[in-house]
Amino acid sequence: MDDQAVTFAKLAPSNSRFQRLRAELGLSGFGMNLITLQPGQRGRIHAHERQEEVYLVLEGQLGLGVEGEHHTLGRYDVVRIAPHVRRQLANVSPEPVVILAMGASGTHLDSGKDGRAWESWDDHGPGRPTADVPMPDDIDLA
Repeated sequence: MDDQAVTFAKLAPSNSRFQRLRAELGLSGFGMNLITLQPGQRGRIHAHERQEEVYLVLEGQLGLGVEGEHHTLGRYDVVRIAPHVRRQLANVSPEPVVILAMGASGTHLDSGKDGRAWESWDDHGPGRPTADVPMPDDIDLA
């Protein structure tokens, strides 16, 4: 396995707005950032030409403007926003809000069904389609 086949990062919410996880992990298929907004901070109103975005609230209350309509999302709420839709992130609470932001363009259907699975770590064959391999009943990472 080459040195770049598996990379690790640790989420580090801070006073800095962005932790650029895409760069830290060496991602090429999608973007990923940890965003920390302090009370009263907000991002710019923006949209994308091709990229859809998903925001997962990890801590706090996220104010989300979507084409001028206001929404409030709490911890573990998730929202997907299509390209061309204007959006703005804001912290509407007295505590920091921490968001995992992920974005991608293209169609998952083109590449998302390429999974292969094995029943054992000892199996080194080509694998089978994931739907053809039963889920294990126990935890065995060895």
